[in-house]
Amino acid sequence: MDIRNENNTSGGRYVATVEGHEAEMTFSRTSPKLIIIDHTGVPDALRGKGVGQALALHAVEEARLGGWKIIPLCPFFKAQAQRHDDWRDVVNL
Repeated sequence: MDIRNENNTSGGRYVATVEGHEAEMTFSRTSPKLIIIDHTGVPDALRGKGVGQALALHAVEEARLGGWKIIPLCPFFKAQAQRHDDWRDVVNL
Protein backbone atom coordinates (compact mmCIF):
# COMPACT_ATOMS: atom_id res chain seq x y z
CA MET A 1 0.00 0.00 0.00
CA ASP A 2 1.40 3.37 -1.00
CA ILE A 3 1.20 6.02 1.72
CA ARG A 4 2.26 9.59 1.06
CA ASN A 5 3.23 12.28 3.54
CA GLU A 6 1.74 15.75 3.36
CA ASN A 7 3.48 18.17 5.72
CA ASN A 8 3.06 21.80 6.63
CA THR A 9 4.58 23.97 9.36
CA SER A 10 2.08 22.94 12.04
CA GLY A 11 1.54 19.27 11.16
CA GLY A 12 0.24 17.27 8.26
CA ARG A 13 -1.27 13.96 7.32
CA TYR A 14 -0.46 10.52 6.01
CA VAL A 15 -2.66 9.59 3.06
CA ALA A 16 -3.41 6.23 1.46
CA THR A 17 -5.41 5.99 -1.75
CA VAL A 18 -6.87 2.54 -2.24
CA GLU A 19 -9.44 1.49 -4.85
CA GLY A 20 -10.14 5.14 -5.62
CA HIS A 21 -10.83 6.03 -1.98
CA GLU A 22 -8.66 8.21 0.25
CA ALA A 23 -7.92 7.41 3.89
CA GLU A 24 -5.97 9.72 6.17
CA MET A 25 -4.27 10.05 9.53
CA THR A 26 -3.73 13.67 10.60
CA PHE A 27 -1.22 15.02 13.07
CA SER A 28 -0.13 18.26 14.71
CA ARG A 29 3.50 19.02 15.42
CA THR A 30 4.03 20.46 18.89
CA SER A 31 7.83 20.56 18.67
CA PRO A 32 10.59 19.17 16.44
CA LYS A 33 10.54 15.99 18.57
CA LEU A 34 6.79 15.54 19.28
CA ILE A 35 3.63 15.04 17.21
CA ILE A 36 0.02 14.47 18.22
CA ILE A 37 -1.97 12.02 16.10
CA ASP A 38 -5.44 13.53 16.28
CA HIS A 39 -7.59 11.83 13.64
CA THR A 40 -7.86 8.74 11.46
CA GLY A 41 -10.42 8.69 8.69
CA VAL A 42 -11.10 5.57 6.64
CA PRO A 43 -14.06 5.51 4.24
CA ASP A 44 -16.63 2.76 4.74
CA ALA A 45 -15.58 1.21 1.41
CA LEU A 46 -12.11 0.51 2.86
CA ARG A 47 -13.08 -0.70 6.32
CA GLY A 48 -11.73 -4.11 7.24
CA LYS A 49 -8.94 -3.94 4.66
CA GLY A 50 -6.13 -2.95 7.04
CA VAL A 51 -5.83 0.61 5.75
CA GLY A 52 -6.08 2.23 9.20
CA GLN A 53 -3.54 -0.22 10.58
CA ALA A 54 -1.17 0.55 7.68
CA LEU A 55 -1.49 4.29 8.36
CA ALA A 56 -0.75 3.73 12.06
CA LEU A 57 2.32 1.63 11.31
CA HIS A 58 3.50 4.25 8.82
CA ALA A 59 3.21 6.94 11.52
CA VAL A 60 5.29 4.81 13.90
CA GLU A 61 7.95 4.18 11.24
CA GLU A 62 8.10 7.89 10.40
CA ALA A 63 8.54 8.73 14.09
CA ARG A 64 11.39 6.25 14.36
CA LEU A 65 13.09 7.64 11.26
CA GLY A 66 12.59 11.25 12.38
CA GLY A 67 13.53 10.65 16.01
CA TRP A 68 10.30 11.99 17.48
CA LYS A 69 7.58 10.78 19.86
CA ILE A 70 3.84 10.44 19.28
CA ILE A 71 1.03 11.43 21.63
CA PRO A 72 -2.09 9.49 20.54
CA LEU A 73 -5.25 11.60 20.89
CA CYS A 74 -7.02 9.75 18.08
CA PRO A 75 -9.04 6.87 19.62
CA PHE A 76 -8.19 4.51 16.74
CA PHE A 77 -4.45 5.16 16.90
CA LYS A 78 -4.46 4.93 20.70
CA ALA A 79 -6.22 1.54 20.56
CA GLN A 80 -3.68 0.28 18.01
CA ALA A 81 -0.77 1.52 20.13
CA GLN A 82 -2.14 -0.28 23.20
CA ARG A 83 -2.04 -3.54 21.23
CA HIS A 84 1.55 -3.04 20.07
CA ASP A 85 4.10 -3.07 22.89
CA ASP A 86 6.79 -2.79 20.21
CA TRP A 87 5.60 0.77 19.47
CA ARG A 88 6.35 1.99 23.00
CA ASP A 89 9.71 3.38 21.90
CA VAL A 90 7.89 6.18 20.06
CA VAL A 91 4.34 6.26 21.47
CA ASN A 92 3.62 8.01 24.77
CA LEU A 93 0.51 6.37 26.22
